[in-house]
Parts: sequence; C-alpha cells; structure tokens
Amino acid sequence: MVNLFRGFVFLWLSCIGIVHAADTGWLVSPQNDHARIRFQAERENNRIQGLLTVELKPGWKTYWRSPGEGGVAPKISWPEGVKDSWSWPVPSRFDISGMTTQGYHARVQIPITLDGVKNDTLDGTLTLSTCSNVCLLTDYPLHLDFTQPADDGFRSEFEQAMRAVPGTSGVSTDLSAWLSGDKLVITGTTDGKWDNPGIYFDPLEGDILPGDPVITHDGNRLRVTVPVTDDWGDKPASLKGKALSFVLTNGDQAQQTSLTVGATPEAPAAPDGTGKMVLFALLGGLILNLMPCVLPVMGMKLNSILHAGSDRRTIRLRFLATSAGIMTSFMLLAAMVTALKLAGASLGWGIQFQNRWFIGLMVTVTFLFALNLFGTFEMLLPSAAAGRLATAGGAGISGSFCEGMFATLLATPCSAPFLGTAVAFALGAPLYSLWLIFLMLGVGMSLPWLFVALVPKTALLLPKPGRWMNTLKVVLGLMMLASSFWLASLLSQHLGDAIAQVVMLILVAVALALFVMKRQASSPLFWLVVIALSAFGGYQVRGLLNAPPDALAQNTAQTISWQPLSEEAIAQALVQGKRVFVDISADWCVTCKVNEHRVLNQPDIIAALRQPDVVALRGDWSQPSALIAEFLAKRNRYAIPFNAVYGPGLPDGEILSPLLDKRTLVTTLNNAKG
Repeated sequence: MVNLFRGFVFLWLSCIGIVHAADTGWLVSPQNDHARIRFQAERENNRIQGLLTVELKPGWKTYWRSPGEGGVAPKISWPEGVKDSWSWPVPSRFDISGMTTQGYHARVQIPITLDGVKNDTLDGTLTLSTCSNVCLLTDYPLHLDFTQPADDGFRSEFEQAMRAVPGTSGVSTDLSAWLSGDKLVITGTTDGKWDNPGIYFDPLEGDILPGDPVITHDGNRLRVTVPVTDDWGDKPASLKGKALSFVLTNGDQAQQTSLTVGATPEAPAAPDGTGKMVLFALLGGLILNLMPCVLPVMGMKLNSILHAGSDRRTIRLRFLATSAGIMTSFMLLAAMVTALKLAGASLGWGIQFQNRWFIGLMVTVTFLFALNLFGTFEMLLPSAAAGRLATAGGAGISGSFCEGMFATLLATPCSAPFLGTAVAFALGAPLYSLWLIFLMLGVGMSLPWLFVALVPKTALLLPKPGRWMNTLKVVLGLMMLASSFWLASLLSQHLGDAIAQVVMLILVAVALALFVMKRQASSPLFWLVVIALSAFGGYQVRGLLNAPPDALAQNTAQTISWQPLSEEAIAQALVQGKRVFVDISADWCVTCKVNEHRVLNQPDIIAALRQPDVVALRGDWSQPSALIAEFLAKRNRYAIPFNAVYGPGLPDGEILSPLLDKRTLVTTLNNAKG
C-alpha cells in the first residue's frame, strides 16, 4: 500500500512539471517582405514565457519601447484578460528623415511574460513598425497551441535573450540629474573607467522629450547633456521632481535606471585658489614680454621712443596708449573665449592661429609694418586708409594703441611659465573668474610699459637720436619681415607647402624691389639687406623646385619613432610596463619650436627617447583637432606646448613645464620607471 501511494505521488509530481510549448514558426507578411517574425512560448506551472524574434533585411530598423522622435514601438494585442510584460534588450540610436530614434536592426529577440492565459490555445496580433527610407506598419496574426511538445532549444534561447536585458545595477550607483537652461544634465561615476558609454531615454514625466545626447567622460566621471522640449517644442520651465527613466551602458554592461530630477544647482562660488591664480596671471603676462613673439613689437616701440626725443609727456602718453592696447586685446580675447565656451567649442590659448584667415591678416599687418620701417610704404599704398594702417606702428597715440594690440596678438602663440596654469584655471572657472584672470594677464603684460609711463627717465637713458637710428630702423624692419615670413610659413598647413612658398617669394620680391627703389646703393647696410633677402628668396625657389626635407627634421624623424597621440596608446603602454613621453605642439607655437631646438633635438634626449621601454607620442595642434582638445581638457590644460611623462612609477602622469629643460626631462623619465 505504501509503495502504491509513493508511485501515485511520483506520477502526480511528474505531471506538474510537464512543459507545454507553442511556436508560430517564421511569419512573413505579403505587404512587408523586409521583415519576418517568430513567436515562441512555453507554459510551465501556469506561467508562460514567450520570445519574440524579429529579423530585418539590411537597411531596415524597428523600434524600442521608447521610439524617440518618431516611430511606433512593437505591440501585441491579446484577448481580454491576458497581460504581457516585455523585457527590452539595449537598443541602438539612428536617424530617419532627420529625426533621432531608438531601436534595433538586423535581429532582435525580446523576452515576454504572459499572465491570464487559461486555455491551451492563444491568439493575438503583433503590430510591428519597420523603417528604411519609408516606414511600414504591419500586422502579424499569432496562433499559439500549448499542446505541442517543447522545443529543445527554446530554453537556452530565452535565457540568452534575458542576459541581453539591462539589469538594475552594475554600471553606476551615484547618478544625478538636473535642468540647466534647456538641457538635462546627468552626471555619475563608475568603478574603473567609462568605455564608450551610451544612454537611451524614456519620455520624462509630463511627455517631456529628450533629444540627441552629448556624452563626455574623464576617467571614472561621466557627464551627459541632452536637450529637452515639451509637446509644443518649448523649453520646460522646470524638471525638478519629475521621474526619469533610461538605460545606461558602459562597454558590455547595461543598467536600467530610474531616478528623480533634482533642482538646478546654484552658480558655483569663486574657486579655491583664485588669489594664487591672479598672481600666476600677473607673472605669466609679465613674462610674455620676454618671449620671442613680442620682440618685433618691442623694437617698434624702441623706434617710437627715439622719435619722441626727450619729451617726457609724449613718452608717457605713448606708453599709456600701448598699455591700453594690450588691455583692450586681452578683453577682446576674454569675450571671444566666453562666446566659444558658451557655444561648447574647443578652447585653447593661441587657437586663432589655427585659422588661415587670421594668419593671412597677421602676415599682411607685419609685412606693412616692416615696409614702414624700411621707409617704403608710401610708394606702395598711397591711400589715406592704408597710410594710417602703415604708420600705426610708429606715429601718434593711436599708433601706440595699435602696437599694444598687435603685441598681444603676436604673444598668443607663446606659452610662458605660469601662463598655462592661469589660462587653464580661467577656462574651467565661472565667467567672472575667466574675465578676472584675462584682466590680470593684460595687467601683467602691461607692467613694463606702465613702468616706463610712470618713470619716463628710464626711456631717456637711450642714446640721443642720430644717424644710427636709420640703421636701427632697417634692423627692426628685418626683424618684422622675418616675423611676416614665419607667419606665411604657417599657411602650409592650410594651403600646402608650395602655395606657402609662393607667398613668401612674393613677399621677398615686393620687399626687395621697394627697398632697392627707396635706398641708396652706397650704404653697406643696403647690400646686407639685399643679400639677405636674395638668399632667402633663393632658398625658397630651391625648396619650391626640389622640396628638400629639412635636414634636422628628417634626422629627428629617423631617430625618434613618434607615434600618434591617443588615450589608448598611453593605456596600452602602461599595461606593458613601458614609459610614455607625450609632446603636443604646433607650427605656430614659438615656445614649442624653442623646446624642439634646445631639448628634443639634442642627442642625449633622442637617445633617452629611443630606449626600448619608452613610447614617444606626438600630437600636432597646428589645425583644429577634437582629439587633442579633449586630451588637453581632460588634464585641465588649454595651452601648448604640452609635455607629460607616464610610466609604472607615474601611472597618472607628470606634466612638465612649458619651457623644457634636459635635466628635468631625463629625471622624470627615470622616475617613471618605478
């Protein structure tokens, strides 16, 4: 009797575990041959788990639960009393007819749980929207018969599809959101670092629609900025307290997140260390006067002092006007940086030299100043307007004001000590701090000029005017002409080497012709200038015809294996236990060229950078580069030259001074070994 009872219990338990399955097979609609679908389901102990599979031809998409700006999410209409719960895998973002949408392409499997099914058969209708350059809304009739035997592969397919569904954790635990202007801002951190993060939004409470997000990340920190509008396309007044739902991805990980939008943060107070940065700005601006970029303008000012004679009042007014020109230029730079910052553009000290039109303007102005110092300009451009431009460098208060503005423009390709730190602080600070730092940079650069204005006796220590002034003017003209040639050479990045050399040949020919027409051949200085200009012109002709590579640059390229700069290259080298030297420069960066000549092209430094465990990475910022701008911004740097060393002993890197020296570089490379 006991054995009979045990057998009955065993049979009853076995019947409970019987699995009934249903499969529609592959379905294709006559109205839509771009897609086919299949619905499989399995009933076990009154629970039904289904799996919807959609396969699409290339170029066709279907939609996620929140399609975005257009499209319709898939939906199944079941008999009354039957409810379904969809588990959505991570979608993709794509554009259709100018609208950003969220969905799937190629193949997707969506797990679905059904409740309320009482019979052995179930009928429903799947409504599926598929889009390419046109959109089709297609109905697929579903018939499920749970008396069929279970498919051996269904269980593994269902479990695999569930693994593709985002969990509720695993990516970030400290996400927060708030409204900033007309954009929703989301920030958070992750364990480790962010790897190609993505985000996919559901509509916010109140039918607020998110747009196309902009995602930035730095190490383990993430910031998402996304425009939001209401049903009328207007900016919402506030999102505080509204529910926010989205899927956040990091590499192969995905997390379904729900949170409440917080209040908009108050404007940040003045950052710590503002006083120290003001001092750095003063010192950085002061040191700019010693950089080679500003020397031609210093020569122009020296020439104007000599013409002023012993008139202290004239000297004072001219130097005050020069200081005013410097201050005005720095305020204009602050206004330009403010506009770029508000527009979200790349920021950096001297980036205007990435613009061909700005370089062309500077070539023209320096060339006209040089001709004026040669005393030839009035024969070249007799118009009143051109005359005012040419004499701006040496006559009157307005001329001194122009000298100050011009000196500032020529100073921007130089990154002096303290300057980079102050500029980096300014570009990352609130706008009022940015303006304060740029104001102090202007004050610092103006200090020598203000000192002469306050103590005119210092200017009177120069020798009395005489015939030697004519010689000095020619020397100063050659300095200014050299600046013009250097600026013209920067056009090679935009127009090609050949066109840049042609421009320089034209400048040489014009300067030489006018100088010969204006000067007397009996002067030894006359023949010195003629020989110098002729030699430079001959060099350009030879380069234009033969295009010989620069010997020093060629030698450096053969001995230092420079590789393209990237975050991935640094990370890979560190994983391999190697040291990394990073050099970011530009053709327009005078300090960069000084570093190359004094340090990087020296044999002992070349030998150090050729070590088997050293990787040399170089970035060229002569033209705009989003990669380099982002690389610098991540390190809170906005000026070049930029040099840093990484290694087992310096995994976070050590940034070097803008003015390199061999001893510090070698020491830092040794410390990076660990």
